[in-house]
Amino acid sequence: MTKRKPTTAPATNDPPHLQPGSQVEISSNDPGFRGSWYTGVIIKRPSSKKPNKFLVQYTHLFEDEAGTTPLKETIDAVDIRPLAPRESTRKFKFSEEVDAYYNDGWWEGVITKELENGNFHVYFKRSKEQLEFGEEQLRLHREWINGSWTPPLAGDEQVKESDRAVTEAKMKFNKVVTQEKLKRDNAASKKKSKSVLAGSGEKLGSGKITMDKIFCKGAPVEVTSDEDGFEGAWFAGTIVKVVGKGRYLVQYESLRTDDDTDFLKEEFDDLHIRPCPPEIVMADRFQKLDEVDAFYNDGWWVGVISKVLSDSKYEVYFKATKEEMKFEHSELRLHQDWINGKWVAAFQALKS
Repeated sequence: MTKRKPTTAPATNDPPHLQPGSQVEISSNDPGFRGSWYTGVIIKRPSSKKPNKFLVQYTHLFEDEAGTTPLKETIDAVDIRPLAPRESTRKFKFSEEVDAYYNDGWWEGVITKELENGNFHVYFKRSKEQLEFGEEQLRLHREWINGSWTPPLAGDEQVKESDRAVTEAKMKFNKVVTQEKLKRDNAASKKKSKSVLAGSGEKLGSGKITMDKIFCKGAPVEVTSDEDGFEGAWFAGTIVKVVGKGRYLVQYESLRTDDDTDFLKEEFDDLHIRPCPPEIVMADRFQKLDEVDAFYNDGWWVGVISKVLSDSKYEVYFKATKEEMKFEHSELRLHQDWINGKWVAAFQALKS
């Protein structure tokens, strides 16, 4: 009796990366996993009644602790993309947006420090954590927009597919500094440092300004939420009172109560509040791939300029919702992140 060769599902009219057998990256909207991408393979479309759903099998995630049964899930097409391209060699820089390979997946972050040992500190916006990574554990962050990668990558610069699995396997064994160690390192660094610039241009740690003075009653701030539909949005408000260590009652500047009798008040912890960012005057127009905040529905939503239009208008792509919208120049500002008590302006890394 001869053995039957394994069969695959027949080809479909879907894009190449959604064909059965295609290697892909898969994202998740589950809490704790947003901003991460895991490699896998398209198995099939499970039902003709759900044309936008696909059955995938993960490469490094398993159903059992022994790691013998690969995890399979049915995923929406908008959460599936081709394997992201990656340069064979690259010298990363401070404030570049990168993907860091951690816990069997690629996580979006920003480089906050180049270390003397050749590694980098990477800050993760969603979890408000900072970890250390080697250069081989990083790749430049890219977005899959309208069927193409932004920014594009020349073919001769890309890591060969045959080397990808070996590279990821090696990265799993590289030591990643834990958050606890980084807390100790950061504490030691702060003791040595004479001052750290705050958003207002004044100094932290020099005796002039402390976090308690920044986040005090009456201080103008911006707040964010982890609720579905609000990821990546910041809303202006004022601290009404400090309710405990690292917790604040904030009154929104524009959002009102359901009965429209007063401005809405909510309590936030120090992971979801920041000072109002300093204004960066744009002497010229925004450029394609600039990371910006767009004012929409009473809040500032982080996005990327996907197209420069005429009459000082732009198309902005929003990663969280995978949507594109048009905005006037006056409705945009250059994106900045509040990291370790200072403002870091968006680095135009996608152009380098």
